Amino acid sequence: MKILHVYHIYPNLFGGVSTVVYNLAMELTKRGHEISILTTDAYFNNANIIYNKQIHQNIKVYRFKIFSRKLLKHNIIIPSHRYLIWVKKNLRNYDCIHLHGGRTLDKIIIHHYAKKYGIPYILQMHGSILRIGRGKKLKWIYDKLFGYRILKDASKAIALTKMEAEQYKAMGVPEEKITIIPNGIDISEYANLPPKGLFRKKYNIPKDKKIILYVGRIHKSKGIDLLIKAYSYLVRKMKYKNAILVMVGPDDGYLQCVISLAKSLDVINSIIFTGFLSAKDKLSALVDAKLFVTPSFYGFPMTFLEACAVGKPIITTTLGDYLEWINENVGYVISPNPSSIANSIYKMLTDNYLYRKFSQNCRKIIESEFSIEKVVSKLEKVYCMLYS
Repeated sequence: MKILHVYHIYPNLFGGVSTVVYNLAMELTKRGHEISILTTDAYFNNANIIYNKQIHQNIKVYRFKIFSRKLLKHNIIIPSHRYLIWVKKNLRNYDCIHLHGGRTLDKIIIHHYAKKYGIPYILQMHGSILRIGRGKKLKWIYDKLFGYRILKDASKAIALTKMEAEQYKAMGVPEEKITIIPNGIDISEYANLPPKGLFRKKYNIPKDKKIILYVGRIHKSKGIDLLIKAYSYLVRKMKYKNAILVMVGPDDGYLQCVISLAKSLDVINSIIFTGFLSAKDKLSALVDAKLFVTPSFYGFPMTFLEACAVGKPIITTTLGDYLEWINENVGYVISPNPSSIANSIYKMLTDNYLYRKFSQNCRKIIESEFSIEKVVSKLEKVYCMLYS
């Protein structure tokens, strides 16, 4: 089959949806499908170009300039007129289109021409269905003008979780159009892990300090304030001094607030902010970490799968979306308050039997449920249904 994947940011070294698109494209190509990726040059820089060279030569990437770098600072991505010309000329050459992500201009363009040419398309919103965060009013306007029609005309809607499937239904998508397919990970990339101690050495972390790791954007929606307060509770109220908090990820407008909070709670000297890390350094951080904490998320974070692939238990909360496979299996899903988070962290750091059980379950669930091969087999069935 000739399949076009559409996402406005690709590749993106920060991970997220771009990583999902890359993993799917690689596996689908291995199975003989002809895969193209339609994207823009948003956030595309020299570092990305190095990464881009790793893409399998049989995957075609069509990248177009964006209209304005100033608008990009406000997360508004408008493709150039050449994008529109390419879609008008080439879209009819594909058997199926796979749209990724939320409310963007590229979906309006693809929707128009897919409907005009009679080409089936799949919509996968990756946890962005709810109107949350900045620009709620703009999201409502988008849905009224375009969003509901894009959902209505989709041949299939891919949900990452049962919760997201319910969100699609609330937006008017019939149940028969919804298929639940989680994210997947290439297990082979974790066969040869870096040796322990590399990350500790680079950041001068003592051997007796257990690393509590957060990986993701430093953004308000991630519940990072809860994590800082929980860490303070662990250190100051529970008197546990053998842990250090490491925050890995780029600033997304919230770093100064987090630093101010950490200073006010007198824990700033035992928190490390690394900023953005390469894939290699991020993997070293996961290897040296004791556990992985993300207080709030939407969708199905790839970082959870990456942590599990390295055998690191997860702690998250009920603030945001919910993944049913985590709680009491590979970690804890707890109430979103500092004391609950701190107590769960303490239990994980001090109960060796519990920790070993969760760590072993992490690796097992990746192999049984979330390998890229299993995920793409489910997706392939959806593609074939549309093509038959």
